[in-house]
Amino acid sequence: MFGIDLWDASLAPALLVAGVAGILSFLSPCVLPIVPPYLAYMAGASLDDLAEGRAADRRVMRTAFFFVLGLSTVFLLLGMAASTLGRALLAWQREMAMVAGAVIVLFGLHFLGVLRIPLLYREARIDAPPANGTPFGAYVLGLAFAFGWTPCIGPVLGAILSLAAQEGSVERGMLLMGFYAVGLGVPFLIVALFLRQAVGLLAGMRRHMRMVERAMGALLLVVGVLMLTGAFTDLSFWLLETFPALARIG
Repeated sequence: MFGIDLWDASLAPALLVAGVAGILSFLSPCVLPIVPPYLAYMAGASLDDLAEGRAADRRVMRTAFFFVLGLSTVFLLLGMAASTLGRALLAWQREMAMVAGAVIVLFGLHFLGVLRIPLLYREARIDAPPANGTPFGAYVLGLAFAFGWTPCIGPVLGAILSLAAQEGSVERGMLLMGFYAVGLGVPFLIVALFLRQAVGLLAGMRRHMRMVERAMGALLLVVGVLMLTGAFTDLSFWLLETFPALARIG
């Protein structure tokens, strides 16, 4: 595609992991509970206005789109940086993968409750100006949210960045982070589109936050072990054998 080797079957497992990680990040205790307040803040309305339909649906969708665009900008830049670093340290790529895998396994054990890492309970937020219902304000808020450290998104994002660093090109690393951004951003847009129906559903889902944390922990544990053992290549061959059509994509 345009002279850039963006796709081969070895990328498929990483893209799948990135997309699922983005969805789990959206469902995490750090993100899901604040979705309605963020939508209200960006649209310049109150939660009651949004829930009762007194705020303009078009304005909510517009600001949500630019918020997700801000998130995606940061994730793509991070993917570019991680891939560039990975190329610079190509001679030590296997050692980097093993170190990253060990750290990701620790993160996974943290979310599974096997051990607790106090650092992951801290947060660092970057304040952003009020969105005031404007696309630019929502975009800046998305940038700030993506740069802010949260104990849920940080380890998952770090795992995906570690995968991006293992890719052979900057473009492939950015594609990987793009899939993470889609996994996180699309549910956000769906909630904005069906906000009145989603408010009650999101409130009910808060009871299952522990299950989401465990799913995140399991995903991180699997990714960490695959990176430690170098088994992503084996997984790619298994995917090719099981789904031959993958070899014809791209």
